[in-house]
Amino acid sequence: MEIDLTPRASHAPGKRYRDGFALPSYSDSARVAYALQGNGVVGIVLLEKEEKVLPVKKGDAIALPFGVITWWHNKEEAEFVVLFLGDTKTAHKQGEFTDFYLNGSNGIFTGFSTEFFGQAWDLEENVVETLIGKQSGKGIVKLGGANMPEPKKEHRDGMTLNCEETPLDVDIKGGGRVVVLNATNLPLVGEVGLGADLVRLDGSAMCSPGFSCDSALQVTYIVRGSGRVQVVGVDGKRVLETTVRAGNLFIVPRFFVVSKIADPEGLEWFSIITTPNPIFTHLAGSIGAWKALSPQVLEASFNVDSDTEKLFRSKRTSDAIFFPPPK
Repeated sequence: MEIDLTPRASHAPGKRYRDGFALPSYSDSARVAYALQGNGVVGIVLLEKEEKVLPVKKGDAIALPFGVITWWHNKEEAEFVVLFLGDTKTAHKQGEFTDFYLNGSNGIFTGFSTEFFGQAWDLEENVVETLIGKQSGKGIVKLGGANMPEPKKEHRDGMTLNCEETPLDVDIKGGGRVVVLNATNLPLVGEVGLGADLVRLDGSAMCSPGFSCDSALQVTYIVRGSGRVQVVGVDGKRVLETTVRAGNLFIVPRFFVVSKIADPEGLEWFSIITTPNPIFTHLAGSIGAWKALSPQVLEASFNVDSDTEKLFRSKRTSDAIFFPPPK
């Protein structure tokens, strides 16, 4: 069953070119931003706090709670591409982010009358008209040599985590590697209510079938490579079986079991999980849940003899989570 898993425009990564400037805005959803490509700058204003200006590079993950105002700037010639994933259960439109821009032709300021604008900011009407009249662009605009704030490396502390440089949580030779973002290594994740991980699966390796045992949803974006994915849900029905490639996105519902096998070139994905400290149960491998069941229970459950049960139990005694390809 092949289906199109390419995100719609509202979910697609945002591209920003040389002097591209994403105007200040806030979203109706808590989100995690992940830098897929290039380098840039982000300005972040947390609730009732001063602006932090961070340098952003490929592999950076940034947790963005409700009400946070952000702007993004690309100072370089190369593309600066940022992926936004989040939970839209409280969004205006289910399954979509709605951004509220402070500036621009579709910004908040342009919606108020000159009277309200002028009284709120104690400005003369001619100044108000100038401010509103200058806002011809919207969303992402190109700057004309504006002098923007310089990023500060110290502002990265506690605000972002580079998934390509931080110590690995799991590293299986010939299998795969994973970095998990949680409330411990990125405290803002707790406020956002989302966890995240970056997983790299080696060529032809497999990720053990498993599920989130704390009632969390998973939203997965394929960063690079390709492979096959299967998801099994209620009543043992296979609800998804398809090939995934870079740019694809899919959702794993609560308690559904998912597994992936990489193509020869490998498979890499970035996922968010709707809990800040996710817990997964793996069904196969040395830590698999089936290994914990008694032989008698397995024999009765599978309706097999003891020899077959022993063969089943004897496999995958040293592999966990990621399985290298068969030799």
